[in-house]
Amino acid sequence: MLDLKDLLGQSGQSSKKPNIASEEEQKKLDQKLIDINIKDLEEKTANQSRQIGIPYINLADFPISPEALILISEEDALKYQVVCFYRTEEKVKLASTQVENPGLADLREQTEGAWGVKTELYLISEHSFKLAHQRYATLPRVTKIVKGVEISPEDFEYFKNKVKTFKDLNQEIQNAKISDMVTLIMASSVQSGASDIHIEAEETAIKIRFRIDGILVEVAEIDKKFWPKVISRLKLLSSLKMNVTDRPQDGRFTIYLKKEKTDVRVSTLPTAYGESVVMRLLRASVAGLSFEDLGFRKDVEEKLKMQIERPNGMIITTGPTGSGKTTTLYAILNKLNDPETKIITLEDPIEYHLKGVNQSQVDKSKEYTFAKGLRSILRQDPDVVMVGEIRDLETADIAIQAALTGHLVVSTLHTNDAAGALPRFLSMGAKPYLLAPSLNAVIGQRLGRRICKECKKEITLGPEKLARVKKILSEIPEKSGIKIDLNKLRFYKGDGCEKCQGLGYKGRVGIYEVLIIDPEIEKAVLEGDLSEYKMKELLKGQGMVKMVQDGILKALEGLTTVEEVFRVAE
Repeated sequence: MLDLKDLLGQSGQSSKKPNIASEEEQKKLDQKLIDINIKDLEEKTANQSRQIGIPYINLADFPISPEALILISEEDALKYQVVCFYRTEEKVKLASTQVENPGLADLREQTEGAWGVKTELYLISEHSFKLAHQRYATLPRVTKIVKGVEISPEDFEYFKNKVKTFKDLNQEIQNAKISDMVTLIMASSVQSGASDIHIEAEETAIKIRFRIDGILVEVAEIDKKFWPKVISRLKLLSSLKMNVTDRPQDGRFTIYLKKEKTDVRVSTLPTAYGESVVMRLLRASVAGLSFEDLGFRKDVEEKLKMQIERPNGMIITTGPTGSGKTTTLYAILNKLNDPETKIITLEDPIEYHLKGVNQSQVDKSKEYTFAKGLRSILRQDPDVVMVGEIRDLETADIAIQAALTGHLVVSTLHTNDAAGALPRFLSMGAKPYLLAPSLNAVIGQRLGRRICKECKKEITLGPEKLARVKKILSEIPEKSGIKIDLNKLRFYKGDGCEKCQGLGYKGRVGIYEVLIIDPEIEKAVLEGDLSEYKMKELLKGQGMVKMVQDGILKALEGLTTVEEVFRVAE
């Protein structure tokens, strides 16, 4: 890149200053020499443009808007000596000192794909490029243009009225521009309450599927010829490398809608027919769920509340991925969060931001693990500690010690049910005499789809399902205090309507079992007697309602269907 010496030296002047009395005169002379050399350089560049047949432009006084400049990253601008100096919805003008660079052709193609525009290329001098490049310093004020998808309230209302079914969405997508196509997908995912968006390359088309209430639903199909442009747009939004197609990448961006925002975690994966993209939608409203809204039965809620409000001990949630464990932990933290309580979390990754809570993210690449992070957290004088997951003995030991020394620890464990947490800790190598007094309660959980309120109707179960349901209900422990007349059972389902996109379900309901660590269970842990028979007797004596039983009770209330309970909890 040209500097003052380059411009002074190009006219053959000596770098030794002439003997001029005034320093001011020297400055004037230097400036004249610079102006002469700039003019000469621009003339040479203009001549070169005529020779190669590419138009020339001087950007010295051209008003480049930040919205135009931001289309090319500063890294690519320096690499290809290129700037975007003009932008409309249909056209983008690029200027470079290296117009014949093969890499520039790829960059033009990526820009056209990402923004759905045509590009025009101009030749500029090195001096012109230097002046234009200096304007990147203004870009922090407009980062949201790249980092997010902004949907105005008017556009969202228009979308809701226009797109009432996934069939409507598919038709709208076929006629949309690339940038609008991505916005349509995002708006539809928010409107339908999807947790994930799957965009998958197949042999002849691109399939779009939403995970709604835990189930994947095919919502649209895109012609394969549009896929390079769509994925380029998504990569640009997520700050991923455009030219990397042969290995996975991870990024994120934000959907801005009214006063709400949804963070989107993006993952790309190379497949046989092209890159596949999965986007996880993280809504702030999920983190704001109250403990009372989780859906525990009232008797269980009261018992669990007592354990949560103790000043020390461990509360563990168990279940497979996607069973709502993190949501439960956040709801517990919301219950405990007040100015008198210091709460610190250790997460991988931080999914939702909680006001008044110190949140830390582990990073294996920097050897910042759950165990190391937990040790550091305990030196921060916390009252409550949340550990995203207990995966190994080191983390388990530190969590147990913390629970025994005046801290309330909440965490998750991968087991199928609440009772399975006890042998899981012991199989890791936890010492029974420390584990037994440290545990307060273990929550086993699943998420079932909630029947749509708008189209709910009563149904009659077939004889096989009914017999199965009666057997499950008959095994509810007497000590639970739950009494059910097995001859007066009523069941429901959703018929499918506009509100639920014809699925019959809208939203999800928690299905739980809660194991309170009482003296009898403590004794069994200390003695190492956690056989299936022994645990069955202990749970029966405690009156614990199992997950599948809790699910059937919720089906009787009309919250979910028997089929959903069998799918997720049995």
